[in-house]
Amino acid sequence: MRYSRDLRGYGETTPDPQWPGGARIAVQIVLNYEEGGENSIEHGDAASEAFLSEIIGAQPWPGKRHWNMESIYDYGARSGFWRLHRMLRDIPVTVYGVATALERSPEQVAAMKAAGWEIATHGLKWIDYRDIPREVEADHIAQAVDLHTRVTGERPRGFYQGRCSMNTVALGCEEGGFEYLADTIADELPYWHVHNGKPQLMVPYTMDANDMRFSSGQGFGTGTDFFDYLRDSFDILYAEGAAGAPKMMSIGLHCRLAGRPGRAMAIKRFLDHCRQHEGVWFASRLDIARHWAEVHPNQPRQRPSQMDRDAFVQAFGSIYEHSSFIAERVWDAEMGAVHDSPSGLAARMAQVFRSASDEERLGVLNAHPDLAGKLAQAKRLTADSTAEQASAGLDSLTDDERATFTRLNDAYVAKHGFPFIIAVRDHDKAGIMAAMQARIDNDTPTERTEAERQVTRIGELRLKEALK
Repeated sequence: MRYSRDLRGYGETTPDPQWPGGARIAVQIVLNYEEGGENSIEHGDAASEAFLSEIIGAQPWPGKRHWNMESIYDYGARSGFWRLHRMLRDIPVTVYGVATALERSPEQVAAMKAAGWEIATHGLKWIDYRDIPREVEADHIAQAVDLHTRVTGERPRGFYQGRCSMNTVALGCEEGGFEYLADTIADELPYWHVHNGKPQLMVPYTMDANDMRFSSGQGFGTGTDFFDYLRDSFDILYAEGAAGAPKMMSIGLHCRLAGRPGRAMAIKRFLDHCRQHEGVWFASRLDIARHWAEVHPNQPRQRPSQMDRDAFVQAFGSIYEHSSFIAERVWDAEMGAVHDSPSGLAARMAQVFRSASDEERLGVLNAHPDLAGKLAQAKRLTADSTAEQASAGLDSLTDDERATFTRLNDAYVAKHGFPFIIAVRDHDKAGIMAAMQARIDNDTPTERTEAERQVTRIGELRLKEALK
């Protein structure tokens, strides 16, 4: 089984985005323009809208129009948009524009363009695509791009469906003309997603620093709540940037929600807070996407989870000494992106080793050669063992040192029944000899546990070399 989700991402250490001017944070504001594209009988839908409004807990009205719901959306176009436009027109903003909504709002579109805002596509209609057939959604995306281009005069370079399906990202990749997709909230930095062998840049969005939480049962109650959350998010990310790990902060706004006076004040206060700090880059999503593609272009790399079985076993079958069954069982089990890193693959191989029978684990121990023993002298070690023993100087022992190692090896095997095993790359020659002398005196169960721990450590170190 191949697990589709990537739970590792960049791991503990994120890449330096190298934001322009050495900025410590990229602040990216999205204005969702959905008014006129929502569910409505008048739009040819089966029921009224029920999502993201002042009516918490609203339900669709099948076959009926909902006057209050439509009025709430109308407010966003008629009033909320203009308030936010006045507040944000001097800042690079990305509009997520539903194509049919843009078509019904020519003055607002003209204002977006006059402000120099990026207008990304937010799909054809503001509807839920979770149960829409793949081919229908693909057709809607194509229609959205076409209508968007005719309405704005330029094709969209970014795509955010929002109420997406499990097909949305794949369809966005296959459309072929988007510089970025935004249907992800998986990170605070852009990342490359590979679909059918082709890279697609993802610029993550947000559902926490988002005014949509004004319309949920557990969310923001007042503009102060929203401001506090935005400020605290900014402060954490700004501090991380100052410490050498800059990120992007996405903020999601909706004309009918944040455009209300009591909420718009939170946006004003937040902008004032940002402007009190140096090193803040306000950017559109397209700005960020193009910067990332230039500074961090996709780098094809070996992905163990995507290798066929024979190639995987050929590459990693010797990680555990003469014990290719470990690699075989790893490949046969669940693998995903987390196993494409040295630490992730090492953890899975160690898990498989620990799950093996007692006899199999003992066989792995006995597959290891004596340190500086006869196999080494005869140059019959595996390539990994040869390099490891050489790294600690075990290939250039004096006669006295070799005699000592031989004596200790013989005593160790006589007592415990398996060769002395140690991750030699963690030690020098003197340290290895001291460990041998100390561990001979362990009882065999204790030493068996230690030997198995060393086997997994050797595997970890070998994988770091193999997956550089």
